[in-house]
Formats: sequence, C-alpha cells, structure tokens
Amino acid sequence: MWQTQKAEITLARRDYLLIALLVLYRTPKGEFYMVFVLDKHKKPLMPCTEKRARLLLESGRAVIHKINPFVIRLKDVTVDNCIIQPCRIKIDPGSRVTGIAILQGEKVLFLMELYHKQGIKKSLDDRRNHRKFRRNKLRYRKPRFDNRKREEGWLPPSLEARVQQIINTVKKLAKYIPIDSISVEHVKFDTQLMQNPEISGIEYQQGELQGYEVREYLLEKWGRKCAYCGKENVPFEVEHIVPKSRGGTDRVSNLTIACHECNQKKDNMTAEEFGYPNIQKQAKKPLKDAAMINATRWKTYNLLKEMYPVECGTGALTKKNRIDRNLPKEHYYDACCVGKSTPKEFVFKTDYVLEIYAKGRGTRQRTLLNKYGFPRGYLSRQKIFFGFQNGDYIKARIPKGKYKGQYTGYVAVRKTGYFDIRDANGKNIAQGVSYKYCHIIQRYDGYKYGRRKRHIPLHPSYAMDGVSCA
Repeated sequence: MWQTQKAEITLARRDYLLIALLVLYRTPKGEFYMVFVLDKHKKPLMPCTEKRARLLLESGRAVIHKINPFVIRLKDVTVDNCIIQPCRIKIDPGSRVTGIAILQGEKVLFLMELYHKQGIKKSLDDRRNHRKFRRNKLRYRKPRFDNRKREEGWLPPSLEARVQQIINTVKKLAKYIPIDSISVEHVKFDTQLMQNPEISGIEYQQGELQGYEVREYLLEKWGRKCAYCGKENVPFEVEHIVPKSRGGTDRVSNLTIACHECNQKKDNMTAEEFGYPNIQKQAKKPLKDAAMINATRWKTYNLLKEMYPVECGTGALTKKNRIDRNLPKEHYYDACCVGKSTPKEFVFKTDYVLEIYAKGRGTRQRTLLNKYGFPRGYLSRQKIFFGFQNGDYIKARIPKGKYKGQYTGYVAVRKTGYFDIRDANGKNIAQGVSYKYCHIIQRYDGYKYGRRKRHIPLHPSYAMDGVSCA
C-alpha cells in the first residue's frame, strides 16, 4: 500500500513538473531558447534546444533539475561519453544592472540581466540611527568609537554586495555549462585619457578609441539627451560649455552633449549666456555610477581571476563593437561585445533574456519601527508556515471563488495558512489563497526570476538555426 502511494506521488510530481515545462518554457514556433543539461553525475554538458529538452523529458531519459534557470539532468549519459566545447562568459558590470552572455565561438547560447539589490545603504543608515537612539538612553555606557578595524580591500556593503552577486552568478552558471574563460568590462571610462590625452604618448593619444571614451562618458553623464533642449534619440554633438574661442579647454569638465540645432544656436556663447547657468555646475559633478564601477572593478577582476582566465575590455571598446555589429543598446548586447574576443558576427541561439533580481534572504530584524524609532509591531520568529516560506516559486490551482483558475508566482506566507501570490515585481495577482492549493516549483534562493524576449534588431540575414547579426 505504501509503495503504491509513493509511486502515485512520484508520478504526480513528474507529471506536474512536465506540465510546468510545457506551460512556462514552451517557445512559439520559429523562436529559440537554450536549456542547460547535466549528466547523471550532475556534471555540465552542452546546452540543448527547448524542443529537444521536452522530448527527453517525455521519453523519460531526463528529469528536471532546476526551474530557474531551466536545467535538465540526463539519466543515462556521462560527461566522458560526450563532446564538450568550452564556452566563454562575458560580463558587462553595472551599478544597477549587469549584463551577462555565454558564447561558444560566434554562437550566443545564453543572455541574462542581473538586477542588483538596491536600498542597502538606506537600510544600514536606518539601523545605525535606531541603535544610536537606543544607546543615548544608556547613561553610563563606555565609549566604543575606537574599536573598529577594516580589512585590506574593504568595500562598503552596498558595493561588496554587487561584487558578490556577480561572483555567485558566475559560480552558478559554471555548474550548468562548461566554462573555460571570462571576459569582463574592467574599466568603464579611461579617466586619464579624458583628462590628459598625452599621458601615455602619441600612440595612445591617436588611438581609435579616444573619441569613444569621451563620447561614452558624456552620454552617461548627461542621460543620453541634449543638455539644453532635452531631446532624445537624435544625433548628438560634443559641445564646449565655454567655447575654445573664449578660452575654454577640451577637459571633460568643460564638455557636454547637444543636438545640432542647439549647438548652432549657442554659437560662441557660454552656457550661462545661452540661458543655462546650471550646466556648468552639473558638468563638475562626479559621475556616481562610473565611480561605483571604478571602486569595485579590481575586486571583481581578482575574484574572477581565481576561477578562470580573464580577458579585460573598456566601455569604449564595448560600445565600438556593438555599433559595428548594428546591435541596440541593451545590457546583454553590451556583454556580448566585451573585449577583443568578440566575433565579427553573432549567431543567436536564444531569443529570450533571463532576468534575475537580487532580493536577499529577508532580515533578522523582528521589530517593526516607526519613523521615530519606536516599535509599531512585531514579526513572527517562525519562517516556514505549512511547508512554505516567503519567496517560494509556486503554482496554485484554485477551484472556486474570486481567483478561480491557475496562478504561478512568488508566495507571501501568513500564519493563518492563506497566502498571497505575487509576480516578480511584487504586485499581487491572487490574495487569500489556501496553502492546500499551492505546490512548490522552486524554493526561494534570494533571487527572483523573469524572462522576456530579447530586442531583435532588423537585419536582412536569417539563419535556419538562429539569427545572424553582423
């Protein structure tokens, strides 16, 4: 009797996961999506198409290993019996979003965007202020301001979190696909080149990337729009805030971007005379995102170097490669174009981008405070209710009521056993759902996942096994 029930549960579980595959990951005809594959000892093999993965699951030769990212495990194959073609991970680090691509030669097998956790500094500031408020009530507390030490290479927690999120993502991907090298955008802007073009001699000054360095910096700093009229998506020109005829220099603190009409109207006036006195103040402000990337680039590079050989590239080279290949401005396309290893043309084996949002694993703070630091409520010390915890990826079949139907999303648990189901952005899609109708698809791991179709550029050449972009 027990064996029969166990067999029924196993069959139901297998059927349920197969349904999840068919519903969540079946791509329309003519579109591509690559699935990671492991051998029976959980060693990475070369990825396969979504169609082949579905056939392997239906025939019983494979089982689902992980839902996000989607990974299958073969039952009858080992890595010794397979041909492995090592791949390269290419990374375009960003302060908010990091683009990641996996290439095997000219074939683009996987695209991903990693959204870094925000609000870390604010949370630490709030905690510090609350602790300071409580300490002020301890009249005889001894001073402890001089017992803090920082290790060499210390980074602020918000920057350290970005570095570790990139490293952890690379380690996870290396479990699912054979990797032998990494390309990373090591420096966003060559500040020495921008401030003093003669810093390394005439060869460096006349290199083909010099103009790209300055223009890319200005586009980032001024939000990719005209500094005067605010126009977007038009050709921009590098413009001198104080004209050279009036004693202005070519330093980036005296440069901005403007559309052709504003540049002609301004003529040889200064920005203040042209009616924009705040332009000069804004030009002298540091580029926050660039400073953040420059602060973390060496630690990211050193940690990656401990795992695989690392190729470095600049933001200007990335942009040049992307423009030469007629690709739109997207984080995942920037990742494809990092470094000198970029092929002359790409063959895209996937039409989708995996979105990963770093959310963390919650907080140990059990007391909710108001803006004055006084308690306004308490959270339960219990984390798991009825086998579920906040952030679990579930599927619910609701037989009746207002939310009758099937829902897939992230669960927000309650002690009562009636949960909410939310999408990746935190928006409620079903409320008050009994735990009896919920089934686990994937346990929460500190990240939330989404998927969207990549931006496909218009190009006349299409290949049978993918889209070729030269």
